[in-house]
Amino acid sequence: MSNAALHVARTGLDAQSARMRVIANNLANVNTTAFQRERAEFQTLSYQTLVAPGAASSGDNRYAIGLSLGTGVQMTGTARVATAGSLNSTDNPYDLAIQGDGYFQIQRPDGTTAYSRAGNFQVSPEGQLVTGDGFPVMPDIRIPEGASAITISADGKVSATVAGETEATEVGQIELARFVNPAGLLPLGDNLYQATQASGEPQVGAAGQEGRGIIRQGMLEGSNVNVVQELVDMIETQRAYEVNSKMVSATDEMLRNANQQL
Repeated sequence: MSNAALHVARTGLDAQSARMRVIANNLANVNTTAFQRERAEFQTLSYQTLVAPGAASSGDNRYAIGLSLGTGVQMTGTARVATAGSLNSTDNPYDLAIQGDGYFQIQRPDGTTAYSRAGNFQVSPEGQLVTGDGFPVMPDIRIPEGASAITISADGKVSATVAGETEATEVGQIELARFVNPAGLLPLGDNLYQATQASGEPQVGAAGQEGRGIIRQGMLEGSNVNVVQELVDMIETQRAYEVNSKMVSATDEMLRNANQQL
């Protein structure tokens, strides 16, 4: 039984260590554009049932509660908290924020499409709208050479005033992707996500339509990490880890005393 207690305490140590890593990642990304904090989720391991509730005890009597011993805990996943971060003005015409639901579409080097809420875009030497890593925004947006007065409307229409003309010309349309279950997106790093069977297929279209948010030019979405909440969670995790460590020490001492007595 004491060996079983050691195993249970070890699962607790592993679970709290994993949760601390999630908290550390949240705090590390407190200033990352459009970062969405993650929450560790846990579930119990299987139970060892010695007496089932309702089993016959004696005669016509039955056990009211039974006897089941747990075998510990495990971390089952990291749920992304999809609340929006605050919008911060940058006055950069290529900085875009999504107010509401939706993701920008980004083409990766292997040709696949990734998704991101980070809209800190730039213009390549070829005039293409790209991420900081040089990944193109999809659909392809190209700013004419020498163009000025770049404007991006709330529904994603990109317009620019070309040299020698007085009227703005539409040069592209930014489309947003929406998912039935955005928490099911697979994080890839570099502020990018990949669609999975859990997230569902992307529903692509103009901003502001069919539940998609609108685009705010000259703004960036901040991280939704609350430093105070993360510090509270960190202290709670640390205390839980210490308690499980004491459980290991106490169980070890019980085993030592038992060995000395036998």
